[in-house]
Parts: sequence; C-alpha cells; structure tokens
Amino acid sequence: MKTLVITPTFNERQNIAPFIRAILQQNIPELEILVVDDNSPDGTGEVVRKIEKRNKNVHLMSREKKMGLGTAYVAGFKYALKEGFERIIEMDADFSHDPKDIRRLLEASETADIVIGSRYIDGVNVVNWPLRRLLLSLFANRYTRIITGLPIRDCTAGFKCFHRNVLEDIDLDAIESDGYSFQIEMNFRAHHKGFKIVEIPIVFIDRAAGASKMSKRIVREAIWMVWRLKFKSWMGKL
Repeated sequence: MKTLVITPTFNERQNIAPFIRAILQQNIPELEILVVDDNSPDGTGEVVRKIEKRNKNVHLMSREKKMGLGTAYVAGFKYALKEGFERIIEMDADFSHDPKDIRRLLEASETADIVIGSRYIDGVNVVNWPLRRLLLSLFANRYTRIITGLPIRDCTAGFKCFHRNVLEDIDLDAIESDGYSFQIEMNFRAHHKGFKIVEIPIVFIDRAAGASKMSKRIVREAIWMVWRLKFKSWMGKL
C-alpha cells in the first residue's frame, strides 16, 4: 500500500538529511517522502534537491516563501491524493518524532481511519521540554477537549497517519487554521464526519538542533479556533 510521509520544513538544514536517511532505513515497502520547504534561507531545499536526484522515493515541493504549517500540509495532502497514495503520514523533521514509530502507526491504521502518535495517551511521554512548554501543551489539550468534545488526549499532535478517504472527504480548501490549531481542525472535521480516530503512545523528544517554530500568534490562533469550530458545528457549516 503506497505511503507518503509529509514533512514541512523551514530552516531544517541540520536535520533534514539524517531525517530522510532514518526514514528510508526503516525499509517500509512503497514508502516515499515529500518535503514541503518554504524557501528556507539556510538552504534546506537545496539539500533535499540533491537527495531527490539520487533517490526516486524522495520528493521536494519548494514554495516561494514562508506560508505556514497548515498550508504546507494541505499542499502535501493534495499531492498525495493526486499521486495515488493510500496512507499519508504527517511528521516533523526535527526528530521529535521517532522514525521507528512509523511502522507502528501503519500497523494501527489497519483498523482505524486516523492514527495519532500521542504524547498523553499513556501518561506524559515528553522529553527535554521546559516545564512552561509542557504545561502550556497540557492546558491546550484539556481546553480543546472541553470546548470541542473531541475524544482525543493529544489534540495538537503532529505525528499522524491518515487513510486517503479521510482527506478525500474533508474539504481541504476550507481549512482555515495553521500551526497547532491546524491539527485540532483536522481532528475536529474528521471526528465530525464519523471517522475512527485512535491514539497510540509515543515518546516525544524535543529537537536537538534548529529552532522551535512556536510563537504567541500560534497560541492565540489555537485559543480562538476551537470556538470557531464549535460554532460552525452548531450552525451546520462544517
């Protein structure tokens, strides 16, 4: 079954080559990688382009400027649907998501429409985060569950596997959010349509190289997006 790993990048030159190599070393049949790079000033795209020339399973989508996580994933989803991929995985390029867990996500996807690599389904499995960041994440997930009613412990997780039928049924052009709220919106729309979502435990390790993309704007967007989604659901506009 054709599988595509999508990873958005912005200034991930230090991580991207080892990351691609680690995924390919899992030797998963019919697995390919799409890097969606937002014209990284550090030359991330150039590194991927060189790898792409040597490996037919690695692809680069180069965008003109920094356009955000949500639009990067939507662009990647559309590519996956066009090219006939059956399973589509979201994954960060900074090694906070372990490439060895890809196989576990795919195994769980045999009986679910969406599989989430969850930091909080089995306790708190986060390594090297400052306490403030951890508390913010825990609060954000509890806040999201209370308002939206999502039966998910890790609503903001960025390590996920979708079956293509989920992405075909969701209007990707209607996705409004970016950052962590993008993950919430995708979960909410999928749950609203009745797709089966399961979580499997992973250990999340904070990046060792490069800079975090977290910002106050991303947090503010997530705070308001959950209410927007809730109101749209009430009004029947999802």
